[in-house]
Amino acid sequence: MSNATSHPQRRHLRPNRALILASLACAALATGMAAATDNWPQFRGPGMNPAVSDNPALPDRWSQTENVEWVAEIPGLGWSSPIVWGDRVFLTTAVSEGDFERPQAGLYAARGRSEPPQAEHDWRVYCLNLATGEVLWERSVEAGIPEFPRHQKQTYASETPTTDGERVYARFGDLGVYAFTMEGESVWSFDTPYRPTMWDYGSASSPVLHDDLLIILYDNEEESWIAALDKHTGEQRWRTGREEVSSWATPFVWANEARTEIVTSGKNRIRSYGLDGQLLWEMDGRMSWAAIATPFAAHDMVYVNSGYFQDQRRPVFAIRPGALGDITLEGDATESEFVAWHQPKAGNYNTSPLVYKGVYYSLLDRGFFEAYDAQTGEPVYGRKRVAPRGGASFTSSPWAYNDRLFALSEQGDTYVIRAGSEYEVLHTNSLDEMAMASPAVAGDRLLIRTRSKLYSIRNSE
Repeated sequence: MSNATSHPQRRHLRPNRALILASLACAALATGMAAATDNWPQFRGPGMNPAVSDNPALPDRWSQTENVEWVAEIPGLGWSSPIVWGDRVFLTTAVSEGDFERPQAGLYAARGRSEPPQAEHDWRVYCLNLATGEVLWERSVEAGIPEFPRHQKQTYASETPTTDGERVYARFGDLGVYAFTMEGESVWSFDTPYRPTMWDYGSASSPVLHDDLLIILYDNEEESWIAALDKHTGEQRWRTGREEVSSWATPFVWANEARTEIVTSGKNRIRSYGLDGQLLWEMDGRMSWAAIATPFAAHDMVYVNSGYFQDQRRPVFAIRPGALGDITLEGDATESEFVAWHQPKAGNYNTSPLVYKGVYYSLLDRGFFEAYDAQTGEPVYGRKRVAPRGGASFTSSPWAYNDRLFALSEQGDTYVIRAGSEYEVLHTNSLDEMAMASPAVAGDRLLIRTRSKLYSIRNSE
């Protein structure tokens, strides 16, 4: 394996190639920090809190050439994040013919696309070699002209796949869910018929594995639901209707001292379900209209938030285990038996927050960081600007390791920030291309997906 030089290895993804490699296991720490292991099996990593235990080998400086181990050219469009198991990387994309409006960085007017693009699309799953970026296999799950529209900033491959080291599970919004072996053999598929979503944002919620269940959440404008599929066969084990409208948060499987449950965010209510699909508890969180941020756990609490930047209600809740029934806060209360703390205006819009070394960090879309004590909700510091005014917007979720916070902007710049009570932007790493996918951390590598490329970032020394 050669380390990076000023001329990183560049790979072009080509169809119809298949090779076979081995797989390993993954781990996560109960504190909410992910161990710096070789696996990153789902959206935002093992515990959906991308705060990685310290590893001096992980990079904090890079560019289009510096500390770049390899670059893979990715066809099509997709905001799904890469995932890693052992020596393999998986991602999804939608490849199209012809020209049509492509996503641009920055905030858009609240409008969707009234008609689907009239161009042939090919929805694909790719498997790459982690060490080289070489394509091991690619599979097409569907081809044709889309029957449903998408927002101008969205893609037809925005849900991040997941893997257990035996199979990889990919969801493509209103097409369905597809299971493959690690060698690329098709195992099963499950249809998810189209339902309209607000401004044609699509589903976006990623699949989540727990034991032999694959959890799928689909909040939309007509018929919202959460379901569990048998990961071996694709058969539906259960399905529970939700009184929800369009929401885009990925569900979180929370294994706590009381039980294991599935926590979901939504515009109308925060809800938790048992592994049998039965509702355990819920609360009127007085949420923002856009519930996008993914719940996650740390310090024996689950954190749920939402925060469209123009809404007056942008709440964060830290919830203790063991709740049953309706746990809505009374009046102006900020805590209760099961609500450890609540901040009414600390929620995120597109990005998901994280907890790192006892601090809850919130990255706002327009380029501000806020920090709170993760156990009490008390402010550590108020709103701090990440980039010069108007210089950056953020959809990718931040991550942390080695006492550094990392914030990848839509413009392709990663701002490296000192973790802790003293806020300081240390430096900026630029890849000079639009980015909205959240990165993956695997061993001593950082994988960053931009609009047309996948970078493997690794210290060259």
